[in-house]
Amino acid sequence: MIYKYLARPFIFRKDAEEAHEFALRIASSTNNSAILQSMVSLVYGSSKNIEQEFWGLTFKNPIGLAAGFDKNGTTPKAMQSLGFGFVEIGSITTKASKGNLKPRAFRLPEDRSLINRMGLNNDGAEIVTERLKKLSLDIPLGVNIAKTNDTAIHGNAAIADYAYSYEKAKEAADYITINISCPNTGEGKTFEDPGALTALLKGLNLSSSQIPTLVKFSVDTPKKDLQQLVEICEKFDIDGYVATNTSSNRERLSTPQTALDKIGNGGLSGAAISEKSDAIVSWLYEVLKGSKPIIGVGGIDSPESAQHKIDAGANLLQIYTGLVYEGPGLVKRLKKGIQIHAT
Repeated sequence: MIYKYLARPFIFRKDAEEAHEFALRIASSTNNSAILQSMVSLVYGSSKNIEQEFWGLTFKNPIGLAAGFDKNGTTPKAMQSLGFGFVEIGSITTKASKGNLKPRAFRLPEDRSLINRMGLNNDGAEIVTERLKKLSLDIPLGVNIAKTNDTAIHGNAAIADYAYSYEKAKEAADYITINISCPNTGEGKTFEDPGALTALLKGLNLSSSQIPTLVKFSVDTPKKDLQQLVEICEKFDIDGYVATNTSSNRERLSTPQTALDKIGNGGLSGAAISEKSDAIVSWLYEVLKGSKPIIGVGGIDSPESAQHKIDAGANLLQIYTGLVYEGPGLVKRLKKGIQIHAT
């Protein structure tokens, strides 16, 4: 209630990216202060834990921070204090990038959603992983990797670019997510083509890796294409899946078309993609028959929307846009309100 009626009106006066940077500064300060971490934990970190184990990792609860909030690994301890069961950093790329020109992040309050075209801005794989290696967390740490946002990098060079980030991430991560669907690079969807995905997974030399490796799909992936991509991933013994990334689609939004035209392109996240994300989770579960863990992400902003993901087949959950609209208390509310299916 405090966030909704006091903090959010103040935060929403800021540009969406300015508000994000403000939140990052607060979280980063908490990350570096044991006293602040204890204070945050007293307020937000309690409520029941729902312990589960996947990939040999113990998750105190299934609520994770999605990639995109903390691209540079400056807040994991703060997120642990908030009560998250795991954190995913990134996307990180081989080369550091300032991302796309501003403005590049926009709120859609009528749809409880966001549109962003950040452009994979991050400090680069080497710097971020060195930062992460200094952490001591009680929760699993995931690192999300993507191709550097440079259209000149393609073909074998693109695979080599991914491979460098993958090798660096292995030094710090408890699991790695391969982001094959980020819509914010110059050429759009990168490795969702079956041939390109096969070449990428082969180039990463996954058979020699001891780190659980997941693949993240777009929410816009048709069912037939999804099944084909999963079949490819299964040939390389991918350990799990993240569903889903953002959408390029603008169907059935309450935000006026004039406002959408003014915003332009970018990835849509939040409540507007919740049902589509649920469908992808359900399709994944149908194809896999429950054989691999699924992390459900996309439009989770209440215990009800979280439960829909779980009922669709998700084993773990991630949130980001929901925090923008509901505030940090959302984590505790989700932990209190969801029911995990026995595995």
